[in-house]
Amino acid sequence: MTTMTETSARFREFKMPDVGEGLTEAEILKWFVQPGDTVTDGQVVCEVETAKAAVELPIPFDGVVHELRFPEGTTVDVGQVIIAIDVAPGSGDAPAPAAAAPAQEPVEAPEAEAEPKGRTPVLVGYGVAESSTKRRPRKGAAAAPEAAAVAAAVQAELNGHGAPAPAPAAPAPAGAPAGGRPLAKPPVRKLAKDLGIDLATVVPTGKDGIITREDVHAAAAPAAAEAPAAVASPVAPEAPAAAVPAAVSDSARETRIPVKGVRKAIAQAMVGSAFTAPHVTEFVTVDVTRTMKLVAELKEDKDMAGVRVNPLLIIAKALLVAIKRNPEVNAAWDEANQEIVQKHYVNLGIAAATPRGLIVPNIKDAHDKTLPQLAEALGELVTTARDGKTSPAAMAGGTVTITNVGVFGVDTGTPILNPGESAILAVGAIKLQPWVHKGKVKPRQVTTLALSFDHRLVDGELGSRVLADVAAILEQPKRLITWA
Repeated sequence: MTTMTETSARFREFKMPDVGEGLTEAEILKWFVQPGDTVTDGQVVCEVETAKAAVELPIPFDGVVHELRFPEGTTVDVGQVIIAIDVAPGSGDAPAPAAAAPAQEPVEAPEAEAEPKGRTPVLVGYGVAESSTKRRPRKGAAAAPEAAAVAAAVQAELNGHGAPAPAPAAPAPAGAPAGGRPLAKPPVRKLAKDLGIDLATVVPTGKDGIITREDVHAAAAPAAAEAPAAVASPVAPEAPAAAVPAAVSDSARETRIPVKGVRKAIAQAMVGSAFTAPHVTEFVTVDVTRTMKLVAELKEDKDMAGVRVNPLLIIAKALLVAIKRNPEVNAAWDEANQEIVQKHYVNLGIAAATPRGLIVPNIKDAHDKTLPQLAEALGELVTTARDGKTSPAAMAGGTVTITNVGVFGVDTGTPILNPGESAILAVGAIKLQPWVHKGKVKPRQVTTLALSFDHRLVDGELGSRVLADVAAILEQPKRLITWA
């Protein structure tokens, strides 16, 4: 996608690029520059969070920042201009930006002012009105006391506080319009529409009487909480006054978090996978005492110096060997073409918990890597994920995945397939347990493995063979040599 357009010989615009595979939007997390700052080709100007990861965006030309089109925290569609650059500073007076950071988004005016006459085009932005005072004459003005009392009563009712007695001559929030549409930015209007909130019932707390996202969420929370009660008891009598404090307390104990970014992607992917691919999960408990001894020996091996050696490394290698012995499991279901796509490579995904949520980066061509190379790749993958620097490309194209729930002390689980993949192996906690070994009950290192697979393309026999092979290797690690 082209991310630049020339607005003139002097000004250039940079659009929100598609930093992943078909992503449609990204949230601006942080601006690293402000209007007036000098930037150079390749300099990072902002950090955005997509549905997959946080990504830093570099500017592709030199110049001086003229305008930031969106403040931090705004979700922007791919293809929208996010920053304007003066590539020829000093060649004359530059027109003022359409809006100044950090509130660059224009605020919609009331209906009567939606089509002001005499708009003059400018180099950057949508254009300015003939007189800015016509567009925003509300600075410091107050609405009628009656309107303020009604708005406060409606908001209080929505919040479950009952209808308080209106204070005499209570002014409306600063800058609130006396009539027409309430003031709100386009993203806030869209949020209100999605939540089913009438902006006319929301009391604004923003500057100049502008309704903010927080105002909409504040109105939506009690409305959503009261809706089930209203449906369950449509003719119930009014609640006694004594119940009012309890309602206030309940709303104060809840926090509503917008679903966006990585969390939104996780939700969509898991729902899509769970209700698209018929999941089957099989379990096996295995003695991994010899594997743990091998891990201890490898930590002392000079060929493994400088890399992290842990049980996950051996488990990953065991899964790769099992896939080599059962290549049919490494496949994908192509619904559009009604085909099973056999993969002759393994991009091994590793589920990682990060501050932004669960992500699944993968090791490209893991089947071709030696044990030291695999250990190095695992270490880099985990470090990058914890630092929040995993790129969308690193999470694309996975074929099978490992999720290590054992690090949380969990015995096992029923993992959901990463979309587009055929199998996922869950590894439980490795614990010292009584185990029959050579005819005697002895304390041994034991773990439980769980393999979920897509039953459309992996039959029970094939899935069982893969899981049994992984277990056999972990029980007798020398099979890494004899079976490889």
